[in-house]
Amino acid sequence: MLGEQNLKSLLKFDAGHPVLSVYLNIEPAERGGEPVRRRLRALLRPLPHEAAADIQAVEKFFEHEYDGSGRSAVVFSCAPAAFFQAFHFQLPLRSRARWLPQPYVKPLAHLLDAYGGYGLARVDKQGVRLYAYHLGEMVASQEVTGEAVRRTKSGGASALAGRRGGEAGQSHHEQEIEQRNLREAAEASAAFFQGHQVRRILLAGTEETLAQFRAVLPRAWQSLVVGSFSPDRDAAPADLLARAVEVGRVAEAAREAGLVESAVTAAAKGKAKADQTKGKAEKVKEKADKAGEGDEAKDQAEKAAEEAEKAKEKAEKAGGAPR
Repeated sequence: MLGEQNLKSLLKFDAGHPVLSVYLNIEPAERGGEPVRRRLRALLRPLPHEAAADIQAVEKFFEHEYDGSGRSAVVFSCAPAAFFQAFHFQLPLRSRARWLPQPYVKPLAHLLDAYGGYGLARVDKQGVRLYAYHLGEMVASQEVTGEAVRRTKSGGASALAGRRGGEAGQSHHEQEIEQRNLREAAEASAAFFQGHQVRRILLAGTEETLAQFRAVLPRAWQSLVVGSFSPDRDAAPADLLARAVEVGRVAEAAREAGLVESAVTAAAKGKAKADQTKGKAEKVKEKADKAGEGDEAKDQAEKAAEEAEKAKEKAEKAGGAPR
């Protein structure tokens, strides 16, 4: 499974020969079939003749070694250096092929950043079920169960209307049990997330329970919560994974949109500041002209105006700020 060390090794690889990098998206209905090989051939066809040995290595892998698992496969080949690496993922990737001096890893870096190190806590009043996901796959799970919360029955004024008896209002003892269970669940969650290097957290449960859980979750982990949802009571781990991936995808898109907005805002502020600086410099120059000050003062004013203009141009280029 791809990790930070794999990515670093690929970034450092430089054998003095070009590397063929192939990303192939695989639809569920195509796994192991001719459509995959046909799309692979179309992807490799435009490559230069000099890449023939690497093309052959990649085709051999998909023909004889790839088992068809996952939603995408990524391979790197440098035949002169006897270098070949392959990965498969449960997440889709756009198909592409590159023959470059070094491995083309930008899509992998984005995948690792967006979907690496996710944690899910499914919380209820009695405990928590914890899951660690990496690149769309579950890598670990743990269940922590506290004391059962037993509701008492009573009649009279405390009974629900229209019934001879019903659930009484929650007693102080029951509240204590629930709070103790949630505290233990939060402590276990923090230890689990730390042990599995979780960078983003998703919560599953009722709105009321999740609010209480977040309140007792250590602050460092509260800041990593990126989303929450209410799962079906009988949702299987595979269903939770699918929902977690979707919620994580939406959260990542929102995060990227926020980064872009921040960059544009910063660029716009930089442009405004540059305009202001340029205006002040021009006023200094005008004042120097009118006062008949020496050439040195005029030169300094002109230099300030030129620097302000350069700052303005730089701000306009950053983030595509409007001119």
